[in-house]
Parts: sequence; C-alpha cells; structure tokens
Amino acid sequence: TSWCNETTIIELYANGEKLIKDVDYTISTTNVTIMGGASKTYYDFEILNDESLEYLAKVALSHAEAGADIVAPSDMMDGRIQALREILDENGYYNTMIMSYSVKFASSFYYPFREAACSAPSAGNRKSYQMDPANALEAIREAELDVIEGADFLMVKPALPYLDIIKTIKDEFPMPLVTYNVSGEYSMIMAAIENGYLSEEAIMESLLSIKRAGADLIITNFAPYALDHL
Repeated sequence: TSWCNETTIIELYANGEKLIKDVDYTISTTNVTIMGGASKTYYDFEILNDESLEYLAKVALSHAEAGADIVAPSDMMDGRIQALREILDENGYYNTMIMSYSVKFASSFYYPFREAACSAPSAGNRKSYQMDPANALEAIREAELDVIEGADFLMVKPALPYLDIIKTIKDEFPMPLVTYNVSGEYSMIMAAIENGYLSEEAIMESLLSIKRAGADLIITNFAPYALDHL
C-alpha cells in the first residue's frame, strides 16, 4: 500500500459546498470507462442518492466526450442509468453504451483491491447502498430497473460466490450479461496454487463455471492467462 496517494479521495466543491467522491475505481482502457463508486455526501456520510445523479451524469458525459464507447457506473445509486442515458442522448452520444453494475453486492471479496488501492471506506461501510448478499430477489429488481432505464449491459459482481444470481439474471433478461471476477476471487485461487493446494487448471475451471452460469463477458485478472490457454 506504499503507493497510495491523494487521488484515492477526490475533494470537490460546488456552490460553496464541499463534496466527497469516494472512488472504488476510475480506469479507462480500450475505450471502456469504469466509473468509481461516487456519491454526494455530508460529513456524517449520509448518502444523498438523488443529488448524486447530476454529478454521475456529468462524469459519464465527460468520458463520452473523451472518446469512451461504453460508460460503466459502479455507484449503485438508484436512477443513475436513466440520468446517464438522458445526458448522453441530449448531447448526441446516442451510440455510447451503458454497462451497468446492476447487481453489486457488499462483498468481502473486494478486500485485496481496496487494500492495494487504499480505497476502503474511511468510516462506515458501503452496505447502505450495495446489495445484501442474502437478498436474491433484490438482484432481479435492480436488474429490471436498469433494463427499463436503458442499460445496454447488465453486470453481476462478484462472480464465483454468486453463480446462482448470474444464472437467474441471464434467464430473466435476454441481454448481454457481464460478470466481474474480483480481486478476492483471483487472490484466493492464486494463493491456493502458490501453496500447492490447487493446480493451475483451477483457473480455467473457475472461469468456465462463470461462463456456464450465463456470463457473456467476464472481467477478470485471469484474462492474460485465459487468452494463452483457450
């Protein structure tokens, strides 16, 4: 964690009010922009859902203007897909697609990334707006809302602990489904391989299980390995 820096927390000011953007991740590769888990907050860390939508929409528009073909909001604010679709269309970005983090669980499997990126919450947690791992029905409701609001891709995150959710979402909604094979899943398998508990064959077997459950696309740190072994 020695390379952590001040960009983990971005302080914003608007109309004299201090805002905080708490970044899960903000990366841009191959014209796909993954937007951080941003929300407008007060100092007591209350999440202001509706007030956040304006800022999320502006961030998405800036990414489209910079050349992104796909914007992928991971914030889990209600109504953000409609807000993004409206601002993109209003500015002529009709073909800019939205990859929604539709079903993003409040998971312990994010820990290795948060530790490396120093992005763990400085106070409280994200359980108030990320999904309860025990609630499968909410996954369907959240995905349905994103479909109605105009999402082009749905996503389930994490992947391996939620294969049943992946299958359910794919069966319910005939549209592209993305899964995010997160850092904890990667670290768990790699640690087992490095300690001799598993062979490297477990990598492709785990990815195959995600695909078999219904994933059309898999975001994973195993991508270089998979490309060499397909």
